[in-house]
Amino acid sequence: MTKPPGKLLPLVAALLCGAVLAQAATPSDHSVTSAAAPVTQTPSHGLQPGTSKRGEPSSTKQAAQPSQPAVKPAVAKPPADDWNLAAHGKVLYLTFDDGPQREWTPKVLQVLRKHKAQATFFVLGIQVAQYPELLAAERAAGHHVGNHTWDHKTLTLLPDAKVRQEIATGVKSKCLRPPTGATNAKIAAIAAAYRQRQVLWDVDTKDWEKPGAAHIEHAILAGARPGAIILMHDGGGNRSQTVAALDRALTKLTKLGYTYRALPC
Repeated sequence: MTKPPGKLLPLVAALLCGAVLAQAATPSDHSVTSAAAPVTQTPSHGLQPGTSKRGEPSSTKQAAQPSQPAVKPAVAKPPADDWNLAAHGKVLYLTFDDGPQREWTPKVLQVLRKHKAQATFFVLGIQVAQYPELLAAERAAGHHVGNHTWDHKTLTLLPDAKVRQEIATGVKSKCLRPPTGATNAKIAAIAAAYRQRQVLWDVDTKDWEKPGAAHIEHAILAGARPGAIILMHDGGGNRSQTVAALDRALTKLTKLGYTYRALPC
């Protein structure tokens, strides 16, 4: 083997040394690089589920629920067939006879609606036949309907068969008001056979005499007491006085704490 000249020896040595160092710096194909898993930072203003502000597990006890407001018990209404009228406090029972009538019945209904009052209408069968829509309006407004016979005959002056006919052809109801209040034991027995209870009144406003609105109003106010049945009319003639008196009387009675219910008819 021929030896290189003396001047080339240092250069060859330098090249060999560099090659060795480069080989040592290059990773082997079989080496495994181990890298640390990345660390996820939790924002300082957030909380991991189930931890407290200090990073400790939060208590498993649930937060106390806000207390519910107490439910006010509803005022009990009397049963549908409760005739103990005076037992329910300052309640009046407004009643209207001889309708329905096309002009005055709607005006009476308007006044009752204004004062949130319920009433009972003792209607004539002959009038219902002419104005069935008014009977429907009375019932739709929550008022009750009673039988005032077919055409306002005085029952005590009629034979039994005619009494039965007058009651049977009147409106269906659990109540009967004999025209003019004329009754006796026989009339009561015939009414009971038709499952109808006789209902008269405690206060007669005599509005049918048209004595003036002030007189009718005074009669209503003077007769007002718990459980009183008050007689007025929405048919049988001009009832403008009745409408005016009813409005004024209910304004005053409501301020005195009275309410107004329909009879259990």
